[in-house]
Amino acid sequence: MKIKSKITATGSYLPKKIVTNQDLEKLVDTTNEWILERTGISQRHIVAENELTSDLAFAAAKNALADAKISAEEIEMIIVATTTPDLTFPATATTLQAKLGAKKAFAFDIQAVCSGFVFALNCADNFIKSGQVKNALVIGAESLSRIVDWNDRNTCVLFGDGAGAVLLQATNEENSGIIACDLHSDGTLNNILKTSGGPSLNQKSGFIEMAGKEVFKHAIDKMSKSVLSALSKVGLTTKDIDLLIPHQANLRILNAVAARLELPEEKIIITVQNHANTSAASIPLALDYANRNGKIKKGDVVVLEALGGGLTWGSVVLKW
Repeated sequence: MKIKSKITATGSYLPKKIVTNQDLEKLVDTTNEWILERTGISQRHIVAENELTSDLAFAAAKNALADAKISAEEIEMIIVATTTPDLTFPATATTLQAKLGAKKAFAFDIQAVCSGFVFALNCADNFIKSGQVKNALVIGAESLSRIVDWNDRNTCVLFGDGAGAVLLQATNEENSGIIACDLHSDGTLNNILKTSGGPSLNQKSGFIEMAGKEVFKHAIDKMSKSVLSALSKVGLTTKDIDLLIPHQANLRILNAVAARLELPEEKIIITVQNHANTSAASIPLALDYANRNGKIKKGDVVVLEALGGGLTWGSVVLKW
């Protein structure tokens, strides 16, 4: 029987500090009403002064391991999807490995910005299907507040910090696990969503820069098409979707994609209002919320989708 990979546990973590829209009104020329109307965001969580991306990842991973009731020593692979690593090198995943005490694992980072978790999940799925590992931790973790220009009213309202984690395990079950993945990128569009710096360019991390209208247009079109492509690989249609868990970027994007896919509101997980756009962390944060609040039941067809800088985009279809 074919080996597949299955999400068997989830975990998440949000920093304690909360910045509301009202707080931002004191920093830049904006209003709570303006932010809500255009993004659906009410608040975002921000890392403490000495809190690192690896700390967020550690807290989320510990929660996932507790949910799974297994020890860190049983983990064979750790992938951290992040745009905001602790250091240029080594990988944040190796720092997390040390904090967890996962001595038997190998660890590395994936950088696909907001699509990072989808790319990382696909990568871990392939390692499991090939028989190389049985237990993998996949984490999306971001400290985006460290690369946000807090004087830019168009971008500073959009982003937040957090981490989400899943345990992916080998399974022989026929009616559960990841059944399809669909990944894409287009480097000719990298200028519409990027940072102003990098080690090779100017030895600085830089700030997030975004052509909002262009990103909005591409997000709706490309995420919708990716979902349809992934479903078609396994003979499914949008009518078969029980739950859509999209990258939590902007409420208008989420609603537009749902409309394009003809999905009712009750089939979509939306958490962006509580933590804003957390890039690679947003899907696992939303997935953990759905899991812990009983919004997913065994056998459900669940679709994950994202688009990020690069541009990168993709989808994962799984049976819970």
